[in-house]
Amino acid sequence: MITSKVGRLLPRTEVLFVLLAGFWGASFVSIEVGLHHFPPILFAALRYDVAGLAILGYAIASTDRWKPRSRADILSILAIGVFIIAGHHGFLYLGQQHVPGALASVIISLTPVLTAVFASAMLADEHITPLGILGFAFGVAGVAIVADPNPENFLSVGVVGIALVFLGGVSFALGSVLTQPLETELSLPALQGWAMIVGSGLLHVLSNARGESHTAIDWSFPAIASLVYLTIISGVVAFLLYFHLLDEIGPTELNLVAYLEPVVATVLTWALFGQLVATTTLVGFGAIFAGFALLKRDTLFAVVRSLSPTARQA
Repeated sequence: MITSKVGRLLPRTEVLFVLLAGFWGASFVSIEVGLHHFPPILFAALRYDVAGLAILGYAIASTDRWKPRSRADILSILAIGVFIIAGHHGFLYLGQQHVPGALASVIISLTPVLTAVFASAMLADEHITPLGILGFAFGVAGVAIVADPNPENFLSVGVVGIALVFLGGVSFALGSVLTQPLETELSLPALQGWAMIVGSGLLHVLSNARGESHTAIDWSFPAIASLVYLTIISGVVAFLLYFHLLDEIGPTELNLVAYLEPVVATVLTWALFGQLVATTTLVGFGAIFAGFALLKRDTLFAVVRSLSPTARQA
């Protein structure tokens, strides 16, 4: 979705993949910083107000098919806006009031596992095998290990935060599956731009319902820096990279970016705050990735084969 002239000036695909993981991994830490200065739902809404308008403006300038015209166009916009923008980020921002960004990124890495499970349950051409069921069990076990529940802390603030972030992952996965059968002819930037605008509108409604107010915002330098990063870098720039990489390598390989994001978030959390993730978090992340590997083993084998020197030469 980036013009061929600009595309020729961009670095290698591998570099762009790492950049995208970096931009989106750092967003968890930026959310953590910003939540000290913004009401959570209002923070998410403001982010997508600007990002949605910018992405839609890009779509209008660079594509012919940016106006929604069909029922599939409208349903796709609503599915992404309600579940992937409003639902996912509403739960994520509420949850990150209680858990650090690095931990939230590990929980969100369960999303590809949840997507595969929802697809097998809701789509006729998707079926889960016994190994897939085992993979799902590994993923859920990974989140349980991260949460480290016991009778004394079962309803603690941290566990509630983890549950909210997990619901954010569920919302994202559900939205991803609901859009798959819809054959929209909208360009991808237009679809994302409209969905961001719909999602931000819903977030504003939820923010008002919770009694959040603009007067509660502390417009300090960290607050502005966090909002600008999430809007411009993690929002506009990262999504444009995402569109470009989607054309270059396809969704299969691109989905693996979710497993680099926790690495970036963990390193940044350590560098900025001196915090190291617990051993249980690392073990839980390993279990989540093992679950994804079992569910999508054929996909991973295909990715490995495509990256091998012999495949590149062919």
